[in-house]
Amino acid sequence: MAPDPEALQLLVIDDEPKLTDFLRMELEVEGYRVAVAHDGASGLIAMRSEPSPDLVLLDWNLPDFTGLDICRRIRSTGMTVPVLMLTGHNEVKDKVEALDAGVDDYLVKPFSIEELLARLRALQRRALAMRPQEQESDVLSIGDLELNLANHDVSRAGRSIALSNKEYQLLVFMMRAPNKVQTRMDILHGVWGESFYGDDNLLDVYIRYLRQKIETDDQPKLIHTVRGVGFMMREDASEARA
Repeated sequence: MAPDPEALQLLVIDDEPKLTDFLRMELEVEGYRVAVAHDGASGLIAMRSEPSPDLVLLDWNLPDFTGLDICRRIRSTGMTVPVLMLTGHNEVKDKVEALDAGVDDYLVKPFSIEELLARLRALQRRALAMRPQEQESDVLSIGDLELNLANHDVSRAGRSIALSNKEYQLLVFMMRAPNKVQTRMDILHGVWGESFYGDDNLLDVYIRYLRQKIETDDQPKLIHTVRGVGFMMREDASEARA
């Protein structure tokens, strides 16, 4: 049977043949077209091949590079393809390092195929959510902070701001609902996916990262803490209260 031309192309970069054979079989049953690379160099070549992947499964430990190195190289080219990292590292610092490198989600080994499929579906939904919505301007703005959804440029008062992939996703989520209190769980599900069940301190880490980048000492605060609830974005110098 010829492959469905409308099926999503998924690239698996992992050096364990038994795992990649299993993943190929299960994912093809689910309707994905699957390509496999067994080292980082081959994975980078596959990223530039046609058809280009719609999703990437990336192992942390590869024989030639780390998965973090590969993800950084992918992001340095401007590619925004969703990346799910497969890893045995489960410490918060490891998760933060992976997300800072541009990983969109992570799955700790050993994992169930059901959870993997759920996370891939969540990545697909989040990738669609990051695109400009119908009747939505390409540019989101709050005060002098601007975010361009078309080219991912972020600036404040004309100053360009460099964000990691996850910081960008968090900022998009917050800026799409100005002056609205977002609960911690709403933010975690909206940015990290409905299947997120990890340490919610990760949200505090990324809120701190964003504040350090978009709020300088002489500029009004834009991200406000709503104690006991979550956060909101508004052009206001006062701290929001629950």
